[in-house]
Amino acid sequence: MTRRVGITSTIPVEVVLAAGDVPVDLNNVFISDPDPSRFIRYAEEAGYPRNICGWVKGLFGLVMSTRCVDTVIALTQGDCSSTLALVETLMVNDVPVIPFEYPFARDRDVLHLQVEKLARALDTSMSAAQQWVEKLQPLRDKLSEIDRLTWREGVVSGGENDAFLTSASDFEGSVQRFERKVDDFLARARSRGPISAEARIGYIGVPPIWNDFYEFIELQGAHVVFNEMQRQFSMPFDSPDIVDRYIAYTYPYGVFPRLVDIEAAISERALDGLIHYTQSFCFRQIEDLIFRKKLLLPILTLEGDQPGPLDGRTKLRINAFIEMIRKKRTECSTSLPVQGQWLPSNTGKDL
Repeated sequence: MTRRVGITSTIPVEVVLAAGDVPVDLNNVFISDPDPSRFIRYAEEAGYPRNICGWVKGLFGLVMSTRCVDTVIALTQGDCSSTLALVETLMVNDVPVIPFEYPFARDRDVLHLQVEKLARALDTSMSAAQQWVEKLQPLRDKLSEIDRLTWREGVVSGGENDAFLTSASDFEGSVQRFERKVDDFLARARSRGPISAEARIGYIGVPPIWNDFYEFIELQGAHVVFNEMQRQFSMPFDSPDIVDRYIAYTYPYGVFPRLVDIEAAISERALDGLIHYTQSFCFRQIEDLIFRKKLLLPILTLEGDQPGPLDGRTKLRINAFIEMIRKKRTECSTSLPVQGQWLPSNTGKDL
């Protein structure tokens, strides 16, 4: 019997596929619902406090109100600090839960044991999961091509980049169907002209809870050419070994591996500024202090709470940030036009 296996964050999805099960990224299902706020209301009516992350409440409400999955793989280390409480409230309501942990120290041996335990829990094997690493590589290469077309060719929007790379966590429930969707998109994207933009923005942090974020950015004359977490979710790594691949994945291992990845993107993608998104009531807000200390680029920090459109205050702050970058580029004597686009200076003060 094929099971629908919910995941609370990116895990070695090859193990789920090797078991013949259907992976379901609960985050993607929650945020793509026509009315995602209903799941938050459900959680609060069930007793979840109001000052808890909207994503956590959304996942609880989704699982409990729809029973859309047969079991849940919960990331109990390497993700949100509230996931343990989410797991406990699911278990007390008779939802089967399989825990999975990324070792904070990025220890390969420990991660190998975790992947083995996950394989046993799903009645499959490491060797079967390893075969899926090879099967998925052509699709992962196509996702990397979408990313390249975003920052190098400028023909893919930041929102399209976000949507496709984020979907790599579960391939929208069907690898074959999702690959056809990617192929169709690539064919269309390659026939486009480049997006006209006066600022190249990097987005760092978890995907935004707002549904019009990227569209608003483009209306201000900017182009998001780097989506940090979303790119990581797509596993753009060369290693053929499943454990090494998830060791290279930066998200679960703290802020410092992420800094290395972000700094490389700043240089390679010629970013003008960074937007750092954090969820309300999330411990990751504290990491903003480190980004401001270590990254020599203008940073706008945004905080989101409920799903829906951007609020007026956040729109004003984004508009002012992009206008500041636009002015800075105009004044910067070291910026030169290359291939029809500007390559900005990568120095600046944190904001």
